[in-house]
Amino acid sequence: MPRGVRILTLAAAVLLLGCPNPPATVDAGMSAEQAKARREACEFKAGALASETLAGDTLLGEQMPFEHIVLVMQENRSFDHYLSKLSHGGVTVASPDATNPDPAGNPIKRYHETKYCIPDVAHSWNASHRQFNDGGMDGFVITNEPGGARALGYFDETDLPYYYAVARTFALSDRHFSSVMGPTQPNRLYYWAGTSWGAIANGIAPEKDPAGKTVQSLFTRLNAAKVSWRSYVTDVASTAVFYGLLSTNLNNFVKVDDPDAGFFASAAAGTLASVSVVEASYAAGVAGNQSDEHPASNIQVGQAFTAKVVNAVLASPLWPKTVLIFLYDEHGGFYDSVPPPKACEPDAFLPVGDDTRRFDHLGFRSPLIVVSPFARRGYVSHEPIDHTSVTRFVEARFGLKALTARDANAWPLLDMFDFTAPDFTVPSLPAAVIDPAKDAQCKIDFPPP
Repeated sequence: MPRGVRILTLAAAVLLLGCPNPPATVDAGMSAEQAKARREACEFKAGALASETLAGDTLLGEQMPFEHIVLVMQENRSFDHYLSKLSHGGVTVASPDATNPDPAGNPIKRYHETKYCIPDVAHSWNASHRQFNDGGMDGFVITNEPGGARALGYFDETDLPYYYAVARTFALSDRHFSSVMGPTQPNRLYYWAGTSWGAIANGIAPEKDPAGKTVQSLFTRLNAAKVSWRSYVTDVASTAVFYGLLSTNLNNFVKVDDPDAGFFASAAAGTLASVSVVEASYAAGVAGNQSDEHPASNIQVGQAFTAKVVNAVLASPLWPKTVLIFLYDEHGGFYDSVPPPKACEPDAFLPVGDDTRRFDHLGFRSPLIVVSPFARRGYVSHEPIDHTSVTRFVEARFGLKALTARDANAWPLLDMFDFTAPDFTVPSLPAAVIDPAKDAQCKIDFPPP
């Protein structure tokens, strides 16, 4: 029963029963301030609905005026590495004079990177914690020697014109942190399940958690609620990391460019599922135009892939009722200037192989942009969020229970939206060009194995 109906029913019952001392007011739920304080105190647990963790007047479920969510997660780029030349909306970016010491203690300064394909940068659990250094943010060079200065390189609007335009046009978060101070797979497990069950290194999800319970994910929740979803795959389905998910949901995995049922065909036809996960190429290598942006892949090839996805949504008949969220799984070892904050521990499972730390800190910042008619145009959110905030957003829309305490206490991005005054216009955005000379150099520097 909707909340408003419950309140009216209670009032009617009071009148009919002739209660001599009727309550002066009926509880309307928490205020926004109360809800935020309780989330920051990590009070909410696995199984909590969004309606239990947010202000009483929050629009949730079918009150949220959209029907489709499109999720695009790229790889391994920090916020300052990509977007430090933004200046709108009070965005927090690194100082152009920021430095990190080399092993001899010499200061190494940030610089504009001119190569679009560079060697990978250290971003393991241990390397990331040394980069953080209890808030010192000074370990990026020394964890990447030799050649550690590359961790301080950044790109600007001349390199990434489409990303800069989208960031300025729609709603941007400058406080989006990865869920784990570590590599890709633990972060993606948090994205899809609110926890990594103790994992701090890359690997697949277990069939059962350390307590012996069958692992749940956003996809098992969607299936149980009969909410449609599709995983649109280029070469590798990151969603298939969960035991049995692919084999039991084969029809939900579709090639992204399938001419009949792929993402671009479905967007054009207006037949997208309620939740669409769109995945770039993870395995093609530089020579094969890998498009996930993981080093050493060409950043402009990745930008072009994302632009194709965003432009397909903008041109779709479903644009008036769609939210697209574009983000990165982790920082990839590249410098960022904002120390990650504390976080709610998802469960009782401790880091496997590290008995000195817990999952009580977020990882580094990376870009997150919301593209939608309901996204606040030109807005920069300063609310601390992580990947489970996206999970919580999906849960809030489709009435799903929190998977863990992490997503239960996550802020679900709602300040980035205006559901009462949408802007259905399609903005003019620059082309996501691929510089042929830079791309040719990429293929010289990183030939096929």
